[in-house]
Amino acid sequence: MGTTVTHAPAMEGLTKDSEPRHGPVKSARPAALKRRRRRENLAGYLFMSPWIAGFLLLTAGPMVASLYFAFTDYNLFDAPRWIGLDNFSEMFGDPRWRHSVQVTLWYVVVGTPLKLLAALGVALLLAQSRRGQAFYRAAFYAPSLIGASVSVAIVWKAIFSDDAIVDRTQKILGVDAGGWTGDPDMIIYSLVALTVWQFGAPMVIFLAGLKQVPRELYEAAEVDGAGKLRRFWNITLPMISPVLFFNVLLETIHSFQIFSSAYIVGGGAGGNACGPADGSMVYTCYLYVQGFENSRMGLASAMAWMLLVAVALVTAVLFWSQKRWVHYEEGAR
Repeated sequence: MGTTVTHAPAMEGLTKDSEPRHGPVKSARPAALKRRRRRENLAGYLFMSPWIAGFLLLTAGPMVASLYFAFTDYNLFDAPRWIGLDNFSEMFGDPRWRHSVQVTLWYVVVGTPLKLLAALGVALLLAQSRRGQAFYRAAFYAPSLIGASVSVAIVWKAIFSDDAIVDRTQKILGVDAGGWTGDPDMIIYSLVALTVWQFGAPMVIFLAGLKQVPRELYEAAEVDGAGKLRRFWNITLPMISPVLFFNVLLETIHSFQIFSSAYIVGGGAGGNACGPADGSMVYTCYLYVQGFENSRMGLASAMAWMLLVAVALVTAVLFWSQKRWVHYEEGAR
């Protein structure tokens, strides 16, 4: 006798809406995800809290306060008294203020290009492979680390003072002009020499940009018979123009903000705080004199905001001009 066995599928307890035993894992509940995101955000804000506190207490807060003081008569001791636009009208009518603007513009227009030319020239030399290259890079960069210090400004003042090394060198060459720091017409040149001496930071940036220029472009230009000057003008400058723009922008802003070297070399206190006959009267030096030596903090605040507006306008002009001379990759400008 044969026995017929029927294997029917085990369908008991399995309905249409049942999920397979090994189906997809369900995602975490939305409430759990929200709690995890909240913890992560809290940890992020906790790590950022020192910077946020510093920004609010040391940057944003003083800026808002100085904007208010700019419209007041405030001397650091008495309560500020609202006077409207009187500080600005007095500032525009002050001949010393106009003189400080002229000195600062002269310093920016002369000192910044010379500094960038020195930085680019040394960067072109250091971009070539040679023995001791790391030492030369460190040696040329070192002045940028110490150049803004008060001690260097004191040494610089001593170098350019009467009967110092610069004065003696001039006499050897037959020029009896005396020390630069005591001459109202020459002291600004000592400040320009100091800022040119600090070319290390833009030099390093230029050097990084030069390393990114493809060597194939120089090889192709050399095959076509292009000389060194033409290769520099048609290849190097266009390829490093974004780096050049960055250095021009950064160094221009720094030049407008010069203070410590001008104040120390100029005298440091009293009637000659900004040099003999105001020869080194840069904008920030006169701002300091009005705010802390004359106790005109309201007027100094107005001057500070005018400097901010001027730097913002110069920055806007530089960004507008980059469309004409800054070349980016893939034809974008």
